[in-house]
Amino acid sequence: MIRMKIILFAFLLIALPGVADVTHATTKTMLNKDKNSMVAPQLKQRLHIILLGVENVAESARFYEALGWKRAPSSHAGFVKFDMGGFALALISREDLAKDALAPNAHGTGFSGVALIHLVRNATDVELTLKRAVEAGGTLVKPATKTPWGTAGYFRDPDGHLFEVDHEEVWEFDNEDHLVVN
Repeated sequence: MIRMKIILFAFLLIALPGVADVTHATTKTMLNKDKNSMVAPQLKQRLHIILLGVENVAESARFYEALGWKRAPSSHAGFVKFDMGGFALALISREDLAKDALAPNAHGTGFSGVALIHLVRNATDVELTLKRAVEAGGTLVKPATKTPWGTAGYFRDPDGHLFEVDHEEVWEFDNEDHLVVN
């Protein structure tokens, strides 16, 4: 059985104008039969930005740069972006994110039920990737472990965001290292 993992950062994702990436035809306002109420255009099935609320944007950016990621030139002190090949990982202060999302406070507690997943091409790379994350300042949550579907382990970034590093034979990549979801 193929285990599908859906990465949704709905509680962190901010709806920005244009994020829906809808076609010109669907962006036109459509009226229903009674001509009085608007019908929203259908959203394409994709995410564009994973937005992480962090305690210190500069420190968090250094962590991701230590993983080997390159910050986008348009980043600034309050908002750092990393090009993930068709979407972006963005860092903003927890306080600013909470204020923008009208959250009652910036610090929730407990397990969020969300993890970001980094797929690697072989089982050996799970352990090596976890090691690099820890060396960069992350915290090992679960070492590379054989599972019924492959090999996986977890780490948290300095702000506590949970990442799984995973290798499973069922995942396929195209020539540009993009995930092919069958």
